[in-house]
Amino acid sequence: AVGMFLRLLSDVRWRAANPKWRRTTCCRRSTSSTEEPHPISLPAQAHVVICGGGIMGTSVAYHLSKMGWKDIVLLEQGRLAAGTTRFCAGIVSTARHVSIELKMADYSNKLYQQLEQETGVNTGYTKTGSISLAQTQDRLISLKRIASSLNVMGIPCEIITPKQVAQLHPLINIHDLVGAMYVPEDALVSSASVSLALATAASRNGVQIHERTSVSHVSIQKGRVTGVETDRGQIQCQYFVNCAGQWAYELGHSGEEPVNIPLHACEHFYLLTHPLKEPLASNLPTIVDPDGRIYIRNWQGGILSGGFEKNPKPLFTEGRNQLEIQNLQEDWDHFEPLLSALLRRMPDLEALQIMQLVNCPESFTPDMRCIMGESPTVRGYFVLAGMNSAGISYGGGAGKYLAEWMVNGYPSENVWSLDLKRFGALQSSRTFLRHRVMEVMPLMCDLKVPRWDFQTGRQLRTSPLYDRLDAQGARWMEKHGFERVKYFVPPGKDLLDLDQSKTFYKPDWFDIVGSEVKCCKEAVCVIDMSSFTKFEISSTGDQALESLQYLFSNDLDVPVGHVVHTGMLNEKGGYENDCSIARLSKRSFFMISPTDQQVHCWAWLKNRLPDDSNLTMEDVTWKYTALNLIGPRAVDVLSELSYAPMTPQHFPSLFCKEMSVGYANGIRVMSITHTGEPGFMLYIPIEYALHVYNEVMNMGQKYGIRNAGYYALRSLRIEKFFAFWGQDLDAFTTPMECGREFQVKLEKGMQFVGQEALLEQKQKGVYKRFTMFILEDHDTDTDLWPWWGEPIFRNGRYVGKTTSSAYSYSLERHVCLGFVHHFDEKTGEELVVTTDFINQGEYEISIGGQRFQAKAKLYPFSSLFTHRRRKDEVELSGYQRE
Repeated sequence: AVGMFLRLLSDVRWRAANPKWRRTTCCRRSTSSTEEPHPISLPAQAHVVICGGGIMGTSVAYHLSKMGWKDIVLLEQGRLAAGTTRFCAGIVSTARHVSIELKMADYSNKLYQQLEQETGVNTGYTKTGSISLAQTQDRLISLKRIASSLNVMGIPCEIITPKQVAQLHPLINIHDLVGAMYVPEDALVSSASVSLALATAASRNGVQIHERTSVSHVSIQKGRVTGVETDRGQIQCQYFVNCAGQWAYELGHSGEEPVNIPLHACEHFYLLTHPLKEPLASNLPTIVDPDGRIYIRNWQGGILSGGFEKNPKPLFTEGRNQLEIQNLQEDWDHFEPLLSALLRRMPDLEALQIMQLVNCPESFTPDMRCIMGESPTVRGYFVLAGMNSAGISYGGGAGKYLAEWMVNGYPSENVWSLDLKRFGALQSSRTFLRHRVMEVMPLMCDLKVPRWDFQTGRQLRTSPLYDRLDAQGARWMEKHGFERVKYFVPPGKDLLDLDQSKTFYKPDWFDIVGSEVKCCKEAVCVIDMSSFTKFEISSTGDQALESLQYLFSNDLDVPVGHVVHTGMLNEKGGYENDCSIARLSKRSFFMISPTDQQVHCWAWLKNRLPDDSNLTMEDVTWKYTALNLIGPRAVDVLSELSYAPMTPQHFPSLFCKEMSVGYANGIRVMSITHTGEPGFMLYIPIEYALHVYNEVMNMGQKYGIRNAGYYALRSLRIEKFFAFWGQDLDAFTTPMECGREFQVKLEKGMQFVGQEALLEQKQKGVYKRFTMFILEDHDTDTDLWPWWGEPIFRNGRYVGKTTSSAYSYSLERHVCLGFVHHFDEKTGEELVVTTDFINQGEYEISIGGQRFQAKAKLYPFSSLFTHRRRKDEVELSGYQRE
């Protein structure tokens, strides 16, 4: 038996397996509250205090103690594993879209498998496999994309026919299915028991566990964690880990310095039945029916079935403790659509006896990905929460990555897509969270087609030109809460039609973006890029230059008015940020970074710049509107508006100058477009934005000016082979691996962060290489489009994945960018990747399981004509960062 609700049984087993724990923790619940014996007192100090005894807290404790850390205390407000973990459906599934989530789930599965042997606690681990059903061709494509990711990671997985579904699970109605995905290694566990097993192992390794202890306050001094206050006294500590699940948001706000953890709970329902007349076999596969919005698993010979309804009920945790959350009301009217879907999928259940409807709260985040990492404002304050109903699947892997992060300073994989610092304070509004989770919960089952956008919490951060652009047909997407234009719908196009078109194939905006790209190449376009993160760093003496020279990899000691492209690297030589820095004066610098770097980059610099009152850093993102003037006629438009010659002789590439445009003064003009096309970026003080935009559009009429959006920008930068941070570049990618050695001051005898790692790579070679692929036998009109994350094959063997892709209107082909690795054929060990290795292979890219031939290049197309021209272009262009 899985024993989900046989709580007592697991408690007894666990405590029997671990008598030492009983002595060091607070008392067990006795039959009457008046008979409580005195609990063991809390220690006065600890190295780490973990708040929350669910799957996350126990996993972090387990992994920290495994990695050799001592003096760890885990505090739980009620009983261990009695929150969401207790009610969790216990399905461990690796079928995930995002590769880091897939890796976490795979690790969790392997960990749970051997946990019983390690601890003696029965976790109810049963390998059942899972079947994800597809009722539509689009859903099947989505499953095929996941299947190709699973296969290259060595996780068995196959796309099967409806008939095969019926053979694996005879009770399933298959008449409306077009196919399915079968993952035989997926499993079921009792999540409470897994938690107890992890706690057992942790306490044997010296972790102290105290139940019935509520954390009321986290003490912070000089931006660091110093201790916690509980209802049973204080503990001094260096590290605090918030694993409080649905209470994480409030706990984050309970310190002197608030830590924003954007998550919100929703009620989540599932049904339990009595055993069937012929009880279900314990190894029957779990069924996931995303089009019906439900999942179905075996539970003690009967069925457990829940789902993600279209109209979720947000839950308010304020002022409610764990016990109150356990007794939430069942709501049959609310569950009715999911019950209908269950009966459609398993018609033989009509006569089944229902045992109960369980209402189990789950916490969801604004982008459906979990939250982990260190707070940007408080050192030593770590968070692991917001699992979006996949807590048991991620528990093992997430705990491992967070423990690595705490012990080593960074995890072993790129977890940027889960990092707390991807959010700003703006995502912490309670109203925003409430509205967003009501959208997120149904999205758990909705089809994820390329480039879909959230509908709630929009128009939060906008450029002053928003209304002007909107009136001209702008279609918007959102990044870090900022509205950005995708493209402009020309007058007379069917607007509704465009908004509804979501597809894995050629999109409806294809020709619109094509005409914007053509205009960028032949005339002049304006793109509003105000969302870029903008910092100013200045000092009274040379402090700014000295500090930045150490923190950035390129030489910033350039003449005033020059712009430098540089990486902000970590000790391993990986990109923490990729940015442009203009030297405004001897002592002040203007730094432009990607939109989603606002919180991360600020925290990184703040923690590393010297604490000197003569050195100041200011976030001026909101002070400037940024307009990108792209195209050969941009020179003419600006010359006429500023009465100043703008030709390369007077205004060389990578140059920055304050100018007046129209009537407006103090506009920072930079000869850089982030695309490789000629043109200028204008950083305009916000009060002049409308005036300058109007002047540019009026003056540009005779040159054929038009508005353009980020989709055109993406096409331009990808065909020029420019990487951008957050998709192509990350903390595990170095300049040496993407052909940017010329942006590093290795020969200048100056010390900078990441220098040793780069020198070693220069000497020994790199283990992956950023490569451009042009798809050969791909039909843009009828074949599936590449997106990112597609497996790359060299001579039939898997060598890596794509990181971004776009259609190149000038090559009339799809271009994919990605990293090529060299795995040893026998051992799988990574070997050095040479230029010859790249150039001598035959490549294919797999899109949804179908392979297309591709030509690999290490230089963009223009370099085929003259090598010198490429060097100029690279210097002229800078690198795109979306």
